[in-house]
Amino acid sequence: MSENGFLFRFRDGQTYMDSWPERKELAPMFPEQRVIKATKFAVKVMPAVAVISVLTQMVFNNIAGLPQAIIIALFAISMPLQGFWWLGNRANTKLPPALASWYRELYQKIIESGAALEPMKSQPRYKELANILNKAFKQLDKTALERWF
Repeated sequence: MSENGFLFRFRDGQTYMDSWPERKELAPMFPEQRVIKATKFAVKVMPAVAVISVLTQMVFNNIAGLPQAIIIALFAISMPLQGFWWLGNRANTKLPPALASWYRELYQKIIESGAALEPMKSQPRYKELANILNKAFKQLDKTALERWF
């Protein structure tokens, strides 16, 4: 299976969710924090919703309502998967020119501060931006970041 395969997209989504810096400065600029928050909520709550929807039909011996309960359960189970899928697609999306330029500026600032980084990507994706942002928030002082926020 290739790196662009179906299951890799979910894995990339989980990795991206873990690597995206959850900072209030980024919230107005990127939808990631809202998607990550909804996905984490769905991971915690939706399996219970799925089980409860099926069990209530079984407990009340409502066999006629069981197909609808199963559909609700499948939908509930799909919610966290939808979040991981979106995040996986986003992680592998190339940055638009303005964000790619920002990525390069942050990269240069971090290098100038003396930190070691992997080589700069010529066509960075959102996952590289997430890594650079994490590094920037750790390495650079607030005044170096104020220009962007």
